[in-house]
Amino acid sequence: MESIDALNATLRSYLTPEQSNHVKRAYYFAEQAHFGQLRRSGEPYVTHPLAVAGILADMHMDHQSLMAAMLHDVIEDTGIEKSAIGTQFGSTVAELVDGVSKLTQMEFGSLEEKQAENFQKMALAMAQDIRVILVKLADRLHNMRTLGVLQNSKARRIARETLDIYAPIAMRLGMNSARIEFEDLGFSALYPMRARRIDAAVRHARGHRKELVEKIRHQIETTLEQEGHDAEVIGREKHLYSIYRKMKSKRKSFSEIMDIYAFRIIVDSVDTCYRVLGCIHSLYKPVPGEFKDYIAIPKANGYQSLHTVAMGLHGVPIEIQIRTQEMEDMANNGIAAHWLYKTDGQATNGSHARARRWVQGLLEMQQRAGNSLEFIENVKIDLFPDEIYVFTPKGRILELPRGATAVDFAYAVHTDVGNSCVACRINRRLAPLSEPLESGETVEILTSQGARPNPSWYNYVVTAKARTNIRHFLKHQTRDDSVALGQRLLDKALGGFDSSLQQLPAEKLQDFLSRQRYTSLDDLLEEIARGKRLPAITAQQLLGEISANRIEPNGNGPQPMPIRGTEGFMLTYAKCCRPIPGDPIEGYLSSEKGVVVHRERCNNLGDMRENSERLVALRWDDDVEGEYLVELRIEVENRRGMIAIIATRINSMGVNIEKISTKAKDYQFTYVDLEMMIHNRIHLARIMKRLRATPNVRKVIRVKN
Repeated sequence: MESIDALNATLRSYLTPEQSNHVKRAYYFAEQAHFGQLRRSGEPYVTHPLAVAGILADMHMDHQSLMAAMLHDVIEDTGIEKSAIGTQFGSTVAELVDGVSKLTQMEFGSLEEKQAENFQKMALAMAQDIRVILVKLADRLHNMRTLGVLQNSKARRIARETLDIYAPIAMRLGMNSARIEFEDLGFSALYPMRARRIDAAVRHARGHRKELVEKIRHQIETTLEQEGHDAEVIGREKHLYSIYRKMKSKRKSFSEIMDIYAFRIIVDSVDTCYRVLGCIHSLYKPVPGEFKDYIAIPKANGYQSLHTVAMGLHGVPIEIQIRTQEMEDMANNGIAAHWLYKTDGQATNGSHARARRWVQGLLEMQQRAGNSLEFIENVKIDLFPDEIYVFTPKGRILELPRGATAVDFAYAVHTDVGNSCVACRINRRLAPLSEPLESGETVEILTSQGARPNPSWYNYVVTAKARTNIRHFLKHQTRDDSVALGQRLLDKALGGFDSSLQQLPAEKLQDFLSRQRYTSLDDLLEEIARGKRLPAITAQQLLGEISANRIEPNGNGPQPMPIRGTEGFMLTYAKCCRPIPGDPIEGYLSSEKGVVVHRERCNNLGDMRENSERLVALRWDDDVEGEYLVELRIEVENRRGMIAIIATRINSMGVNIEKISTKAKDYQFTYVDLEMMIHNRIHLARIMKRLRATPNVRKVIRVKN
């Protein structure tokens, strides 16, 4: 956009004279604010906000968005504050400008942290007004168009950020034209030689293809005309970055990618779309499995179209998209195509509802993320271009990224459903939670009231919402576990002095916490559970009986601390001796793992007795829950099928075998090593008795160390 007059001519085609004047006034304000400032190219700085407003005007955006585009760098690059913009142009425009402005007043540890904080601030502003991201996308688009004046390193950094964040956001909001331009400009800046070579190859191939493309287009037009359909047939070319990405991901040559001819057919109504599809399939043979109906089930960004692939002249594959003019506008400009604010607050249409759901999801991620870097990583995960469509048992459709599992589905339904998920049914059959879902499947989630997220889920979930919620739950659950365990350890230590936490005066406890610089008792208890403070010494300090010597429990002291198996993440069972309920046990307070439970006669525990103040007296509770890993070594005769016989015997007792391996003892006997989950020593004794009664089993022993 060369001048404000040229922009004004565009504005008058769809805005009222009063609204156009508001935009002009914002331009003159920006011109004055940026007076004397130049861009790297040497042009007056105001040419940049003018160009950004021009991009939004081409999308027919509202006048407030255009005013914000004119003023979007004023807060950041001049001495003018947000309040001054609010006074001049209203609070709505001021909030838009503030949402787009970068954080210039804060110090950041790294460039990545700065970018993440900037995006986090923008996401919060988007939750208030979605137009923030549209202004930001237009700003980034003009910056990408003028990238050539920057140093190579800076241009490459901006190009990488654009390909990672802004192009996928444009895709998510259905702004296909902006997305394609982002990708091609970013590709050219990041890989200039590859871009030039692919561009030259495309130009060369276009000359050879021209005649065949025209012949196919004419054949389609003639057929549709004979059937009485008024349609526009356009030859569609893949853009450079799309070709490059397909060559790389599918490991195909350029000629294989360019062998496919693509056409877009634009018609007047949805009914005509399906009639035209029938005409195409009668003209050319459709390729099975390549038909997609995005009209009945739109993509998450609101995109609608019929997609099909058919075999055309000389066996050439032809990709065809069929859509209405309204769908075409939506595909190119997405959320900006039918702007919400043009309706003066009337009902939100489908694309805006989807966009708002996505932004609300961003807001939820931001609230649960530990920091801005974690947040932006989750956003990158969430910006998937490929989606699948699955059904709830009641027939509701959910869009998920390709590769999503039942756990992703559960969190998409509701956070509480994800947190209490225990199993799933896919098309009415029980299936593993880790199984990737396919389009069209019906998924039912089975929940349990006492269930909680499993850390292993983190290895196979793909949606940002699932990852964020699992991490958030486990982080808080770990703290809750730590506080509960720390309280038990400290109470046990205080019991040695005939006291307890409940008996300590509140003032004395608060005074101790203040002197030790703890904000709350929970912080102290967490450090005790994590092994950073020793409970015995802390008890002595609390009671004012600080002594260098370890005080042994007296006859009236506390009993060993009972273990129930529900203590959570801050109590672990040593792998060296595999303690199970019924074994005499003792604990060691580790600075990394909390309390580690060993069998009383474990060799490794003997080495730890030098740090006797870290030892914790433990016993199994009368009501122990859960399953525990145990290892057996079975000596068997070398006979065919012995492993199958042993496995069958164990499975018949309802026991899960976790691991099985064999080792030859000599020519006559073999060792079979088993790891299995059992409840207690009595359960183990029954299993060992059953195995010893098996023919050709010579010996069964429990591996102790």
